Amino acid sequence: MLVGVIGSGAREHAIASALARTADVILIPGNPAMEAATAEGFSIRCEDLDPELLGENSEIDLVVIGPEAPLVDGLADRLRAGGKPVFGPGADGAQLEGSKAFMKDLAERAGVPSARYGVFTDLGAAEEFLSTLEGKYVVKTDGLAAGKGVLVTADLDEARADVRDKLSGLSFGEAGRRVIIEEGMTGPEVSLLVLCADGHGVALPPAQDFKRIFDHDEGPNTGGMGAYSPVPVATDEVVAQIMEQIVDPTLRQLVADGIDYRGVLYAGCMLTDEGPKLIEYNIRFGDPEAEVVLPRIKSDFAELCLSVAEGRHITPPVISTDATVCVVMAASNYPATPRTGDRIHGLGKADTVSGVQVFHAGTRTGAAGEVVTAGGRVLCVSARGADLDDARDLAYQAVELISFEGAQFRSDIAQEAVIMTKNNR
Repeated sequence: MLVGVIGSGAREHAIASALARTADVILIPGNPAMEAATAEGFSIRCEDLDPELLGENSEIDLVVIGPEAPLVDGLADRLRAGGKPVFGPGADGAQLEGSKAFMKDLAERAGVPSARYGVFTDLGAAEEFLSTLEGKYVVKTDGLAAGKGVLVTADLDEARADVRDKLSGLSFGEAGRRVIIEEGMTGPEVSLLVLCADGHGVALPPAQDFKRIFDHDEGPNTGGMGAYSPVPVATDEVVAQIMEQIVDPTLRQLVADGIDYRGVLYAGCMLTDEGPKLIEYNIRFGDPEAEVVLPRIKSDFAELCLSVAEGRHITPPVISTDATVCVVMAASNYPATPRTGDRIHGLGKADTVSGVQVFHAGTRTGAAGEVVTAGGRVLCVSARGADLDDARDLAYQAVELISFEGAQFRSDIAQEAVIMTKNNR
């Protein structure tokens, strides 16, 4: 099988690596640093093809769309119209991420437990709703904001200022001119990736990610600074509860609304004292969740994706008992105005650490053939180990071997989970 993977980030690198266990992969456009030959003899290569023309390309057997923007723009619909099997929802289902107001409305109609909320374009009405909330305030852009359009704060003045900046277009342009304001929820967060086709879903192993830039969840939100899997608090019983109360009702509502959802549904959930509640849906593999979940899948991932794309029955995959930890290395001054163009040293050394794979998030090839930084999140250093403690040690061993000017990373990824696991033994 030849699979075309659309995208160029670490998520797409992780998807390609999982597919390449049993299939040849073209990353479109990817970047040259992602190209590799797998031990099984299948290959990953990068080509700057026009995704719009893939429906006419008989060479490619399956298209997997990585990022959210082309899905919201309807690329999956256009490729399917050209006769190509596509892993990824059409534009109608992609509105679950393309519009948070759409998502909240659908979840409410489906009876999915979530935070109390309001949708606003008027500043006065938004500020009035804020005054009715207590504790934490959550302010979200309605449209896509690359994972950075959410403010969570206990400071009412900060929440008001954020609403003003978003509604005015100052902070996120058109994506922020409509905002969703929610009451803050408390509890550990869990990311659950669910393969969906024909109105049914199969859960992959849960993960937990870290959004804040600094240790101890301090500093501004980012696209994600690390993740790990499995999650001690997300037991089999908790996953079953999330599926029964959150995901399955959502899939039934999509069917009722005439939406044929084929792809992955990312359910961001909070485990509150009242049970799991939905925080958000994404319509693609999480990043960096993909870098810790996909390496644990032992089944034929290419066949799984093809089953989803063709709307067939999804066989639950076999999952490794190993643990995975991913540490993101970000550029200087990320997430504001990240510095780029710095040479990256030590990638070869990091690759020699047992169980480690370095996924390229924001890199390119420099003039002299060297790998240089090209984005805010630069590398996702992922490691597999016998348990979380082992995987965490391996990931940080590899991180210490890599360097570039101004590199920043969190030192506490999976730290609390390791302590919890040890205490429960």
